[in-house]
Amino acid sequence: MSLRINDTAPDFTANSTEGQIRFHDWIGDSYAIVFSHPRDFTPVCTTEFGAVAQLAPEFEKRNTKVLGVSVDSVDDHQKWKADIGKVAGVPANFAIIDDSDLGVAKAYDMLPAEYYLPTEGRTPAHSATVRTVFIIGPDKKVRLTMNYPMSVGRNFAEILRALDAVQKTDGVPIATPANWVPGQDVIVALSLDDAAAEAKYGPLDIKLPYLRYAKDPA
Repeated sequence: MSLRINDTAPDFTANSTEGQIRFHDWIGDSYAIVFSHPRDFTPVCTTEFGAVAQLAPEFEKRNTKVLGVSVDSVDDHQKWKADIGKVAGVPANFAIIDDSDLGVAKAYDMLPAEYYLPTEGRTPAHSATVRTVFIIGPDKKVRLTMNYPMSVGRNFAEILRALDAVQKTDGVPIATPANWVPGQDVIVALSLDDAAAEAKYGPLDIKLPYLRYAKDPA
């Protein structure tokens, strides 16, 4: 069964480019982004990992750790990082785990509908849908998931925007509207009546009885 929003993210222990990782311990009190890809030394994923490397300061500002998942070995990851750095112009200073036994891919339901993948002769096409994104909270709960086909490069600006929205709304009675970016107005939850909403968030912009905007709380 696939992971759902608010499920506890499966814990695991795996070797990585930063040594052995026990996932829940590794997260600690941070948020985490887990993203997977079919194989090392593939074109689309090289651009994606380069984008993550360039955004490293942004993730750090948001108290968020980033973890790549690959079906290749740590040795291959280390070699591939040189290519990623060449494309990105910055080093890929984030962990990538060895999931050659597909343990994490299966635990997180990252595999195609026909999930059997051969150990020998595996190609990117065999694991074409092993390209997912999870945003996980400090409580180890799944906050958001995304799935991409192999031919479509992930938009990490959108992933960063989604992370901002998750963190903005985490545990508070607000939501973000379509296309929201930090600084724009937010939507006040219906669990607050108008008086309580104004007391908490200031003057409301009431579009409809059930659609009430407030200034983005600092």
